[in-house]
Amino acid sequence: RLKKWKSSVSTQAKMPTCNFVPEKYESYPYEHMQKIREQNISPTLRMYYKKPLLLHQGHMQWLFDYEGRRYLDLFAGIVTVSVGHCHPKVTVAAQKQLARLWHTTNIYMHPSIHEYAEKLTCLLPDPLKVVYLTNSGSEANDLAMFMARLYTRNFDIISLRGGYHGGSPYTLGLTSVGLYKHSVANGFGCSTTMLPDVFRGPWGGSHCRDSPVQTVRKCSCSEGVCHANDQYIEQFKDTLNTSVPKTIAGFIAEPIQGVNGAVQYPRSFLKEAYQLVRERGGICISDEVQTGFGRTGSHFWGFETHGVVPDIVTLAKGIGNGFPMAAVVTTKDIASSLAQNLHFNTFGGNPLACVVGAAVLDAIEEDGLQKNSEEVGTYMLLELAKLRDKFEVVGDVRGKGLMIGVEMVTDKDSRHPLPAEEINQIWEDCKDMGVLIGKGGLYSQTFRIKPPMCINKKDVDFAVEVFHTALQRHMERAP
Repeated sequence: RLKKWKSSVSTQAKMPTCNFVPEKYESYPYEHMQKIREQNISPTLRMYYKKPLLLHQGHMQWLFDYEGRRYLDLFAGIVTVSVGHCHPKVTVAAQKQLARLWHTTNIYMHPSIHEYAEKLTCLLPDPLKVVYLTNSGSEANDLAMFMARLYTRNFDIISLRGGYHGGSPYTLGLTSVGLYKHSVANGFGCSTTMLPDVFRGPWGGSHCRDSPVQTVRKCSCSEGVCHANDQYIEQFKDTLNTSVPKTIAGFIAEPIQGVNGAVQYPRSFLKEAYQLVRERGGICISDEVQTGFGRTGSHFWGFETHGVVPDIVTLAKGIGNGFPMAAVVTTKDIASSLAQNLHFNTFGGNPLACVVGAAVLDAIEEDGLQKNSEEVGTYMLLELAKLRDKFEVVGDVRGKGLMIGVEMVTDKDSRHPLPAEEINQIWEDCKDMGVLIGKGGLYSQTFRIKPPMCINKKDVDFAVEVFHTALQRHMERAP
């Protein structure tokens, strides 16, 4: 039997119905799980919430805990569950392949890697037609850096401050979020440049970004002119002129920053930055780990929203709906530079991963999830913008499709981050009312809303009402 949901917070929000009934939980008691966590699992793997959730089963946009409580998942395993938890089509495909062939490595041919490579590269523009499959986003970005250096015979790579590109020793040089930095040498040959953040940065206005919701900042720019963009490009030029040699290996950026809280750049920034990088002999890498596979709604890939074609694209997370797989897609020439010597990945492109990846692509198309991301995401952004207009602590609502950030501030004029203890209470209240959201930003001041792409408008109405209730409770607590 399902345990009837009882929220510890009073709310008018009514959770949408779900006909799925989870299995009975039969593993260790909660307290024993906590003990194992403390004694046998690395403490670097931190948990969310004062009383961490013990989740037991998932179905599409829903998660169920060990007591049968249901939660609307608006974080999707950190932007990873693209088509829905345990999506039936993907599950059946994986089950069939499990009974057929798990692993051979790529020293032999097997059908699924070839079928998947063709299917995936058909979705990318020329000349991005050669794929190297890996197991994680860090691994993919690591390889992209390596290929950029091999191909250009240059060494220096530029990334944006606030960008997250992985936690491996190699990619930590690209990652520019202080919480992830360890006090060991890293980042040799990596330079960061100013983040063109039109809400928190020194320049920004009311027309800058490709989003249904603009900042509350004002500007006098006429159509086709963006003063903020011009200033951020000048900063990029300054980095090129002061921090790197005359020739560079490349530049990497997320089309919308993920870990930093769905930060968007001025519309023309990436196009102009790509041109400057190529003038220096560098190649351009688009980190699509969070923005790919239709999540931005208007396009299948985040880079398409900027009107650019990168030289290398890195993919992970949503590529496998939670299955550990990732990819680097590039041109034949760049791929050939890696083939001069051996480079081998035991599990990358294994039969099971490729079958899962192909089923995910089928589900995105058959379920209309790119269109759903655009329609439901736009609806959610506009509903959240109403809360921004109502509450002083909601400083910014931004994003595109189902990649959304809500930045919390002490007040809109100063844009100072809301203190962590206040953020956390709002976040805990949302969880207690049945909605799971993420956190991000340099000060953990931004709520990250990046759900499975199958959510609907009823789910949005519920989530927004829950968030509204949590904000009202916050105002009642405030002195």
